[in-house]
Amino acid sequence: MDNKVSVIMSIYNNEKTIEKAILSILSQSYENIELNVIDDFSNDQSYAICKEIALKHKNINVYQNEINLGLTKSLNILISKSTGQFIARQDGDDYSHVDRIHQQIKLIESRNFDVVSTRAYIMGSKKVIPNYSYYLPLKQIIKYKNPFIHGTLLIKKDVLDEIGGYDQRFRYSQDYKLMTDLLNCGYKVSMIKEPLYYLNMNNNISNKYKKEQKYYADCVRNNLDPVKT
Repeated sequence: MDNKVSVIMSIYNNEKTIEKAILSILSQSYENIELNVIDDFSNDQSYAICKEIALKHKNINVYQNEINLGLTKSLNILISKSTGQFIARQDGDDYSHVDRIHQQIKLIESRNFDVVSTRAYIMGSKKVIPNYSYYLPLKQIIKYKNPFIHGTLLIKKDVLDEIGGYDQRFRYSQDYKLMTDLLNCGYKVSMIKEPLYYLNMNNNISNKYKKEQKYYADCVRNNLDPVKT
């Protein structure tokens, strides 16, 4: 039996894109998957759409926060509820190639990596990211910027538990903090050259909260505690 992969997806007001995001996971060529979705107190129909899809699929678990907690805390809640040997990410406004999880599991198991990500196509274009920085050593490039697409991460569950999950001091750039900690602690990290993810860059968290993202990213780069807000 293949190892189980728990895909975690925190959503907020994703009613226009959530169905496509979910179906891209449910249609994966890798079959032993559970999808754990948490609605972070949306004010649209996101939660209702997820619940409706869950009625037709046994491997989806749908949760809802009673207040808006933010991405970091929501992901940690999902990690605690996950039963797979691996944790994979997926965002509610992106979607995955049908072979994404299979390719990542094949690499992580054959080479004993702790974390495997992939490159991504930017939706509406043929642009692939990361571009030139893909060819640079990850331990070097991460000192200056985050080369990893958050939604593409696949991590061994025990490694994520060892490092304490996402650092809840980081409301933004939590993925940059996580990957910096993993690399600094000596975990084995790889990125698949083939783009296996389709990334929305229109009105997403990174664009809507640029100032906040920059502040928290600077804290990661300079090893500083973010000021509580």
